[in-house]
Amino acid sequence: MIKELRRKFVLTAMLAVSILLLLLLGAINVLKYNSMNEDTDKTLQMVSNYEGDANNLEQRPEQGEDNPPPERFGMEGKNDYDAFLSSNFFVVRFDGNGEVTYMDTSRTSAISEEEAQNLAQEAYDSGKDSGKSGRYKYLVTDSKNASGKAVVFLDESDEYISCVRVLLLSIGMGILFWLLILLLVILMSKKAIEPVAESIEKQKQFITNAGHELKTPIAIIQSNTEAMELFNGESKWSRHIKEQTARLTGLVQNLLVLSRLDEQLPKQMEEVRLSELAINFSDQFRQSFEERNITLQTEIEPEITIQADKNQIEQLVSILLDNAVKYASENGAVHVRLSRKAKHVSLEIENTCDSLPEVPPQKLFERFYRGDASHNQKSGGYGIGLSMAQSIAEQNKGTITAKYSENNRICFTVRF
Repeated sequence: MIKELRRKFVLTAMLAVSILLLLLLGAINVLKYNSMNEDTDKTLQMVSNYEGDANNLEQRPEQGEDNPPPERFGMEGKNDYDAFLSSNFFVVRFDGNGEVTYMDTSRTSAISEEEAQNLAQEAYDSGKDSGKSGRYKYLVTDSKNASGKAVVFLDESDEYISCVRVLLLSIGMGILFWLLILLLVILMSKKAIEPVAESIEKQKQFITNAGHELKTPIAIIQSNTEAMELFNGESKWSRHIKEQTARLTGLVQNLLVLSRLDEQLPKQMEEVRLSELAINFSDQFRQSFEERNITLQTEIEPEITIQADKNQIEQLVSILLDNAVKYASENGAVHVRLSRKAKHVSLEIENTCDSLPEVPPQKLFERFYRGDASHNQKSGGYGIGLSMAQSIAEQNKGTITAKYSENNRICFTVRF
């Protein structure tokens, strides 16, 4: 149980860390991408305003005390002149008839004049004022030097490479940070759950001590009652005393078994003939079902075996069948199914009941949970059996689940 608590603590902590990291890294990369788009839009607008002609730009003046730096444009540290010189772009002008009258590809070496003309023609024919074509973002404006249109294309590949570098760097740093946090959480998990572990250990010790202390007075009460019956004969009071001492004996035994299950002692794993075991226990409980007019149906595939602790598996099957005896409705039905599905073995025990519990099915496995106290009093339930079944299933590398279905049916499924 302590190992399971540590595992859940580590998983919960790392899930929270993972969500925070994803949100942080996502925000960083979204901001970087938006900043890149904003910068390229400003650069494209600036180049379009000057139609790619450097003669329309003023040279950057010398900076000094009497001549402060020019207003920055786009990316930090760049004005119009800097942005123009560092950008890869080309310009194509069209006349009013859609014919190319001017083309300048001197500011980029990544495209030929023919390819530039084809891209510009597609952009011009599209009728859009702006858009993207491959690695280029373009802007269509009225030409300032002549009648017609000017199409300016800006190469965004360098900016995208920068975004990819930031993304890869953030992923690398995120993974490294996640691993460091994981190591720290694992190292601290033992200390973090230490108070809980101590509380559980004290609880187990109390149950063990109380169980052993109760055995003696219960045995004395039982033997004294039997002695009284020898002299005075059996009466309804002596019968009630024996019934209640029997219940107490069963409760103490179950508490001690549950305490030992929590200790996760080494198990004797062996091949368990589950088909044979399920048939034998169904036959053993058949009389109990018949006494309450409950129909027992079995669908058990032959020759199914599993690797498990035989004693624990016998106890598991007994608990589930005993639970069906106690809680199945009068004149109802119990269905025992055993089958192999793919790589898993599935044992299902389904029974009708007077009414379905008003809690989620998994709550039935909580220790000491008793849905109907009066019914538990009549049936002799302690709210321990299903918790024991869950512990046994988990210790033998299996799972157990409960499911409600129509017509007031509840099915417990064990998978190995």
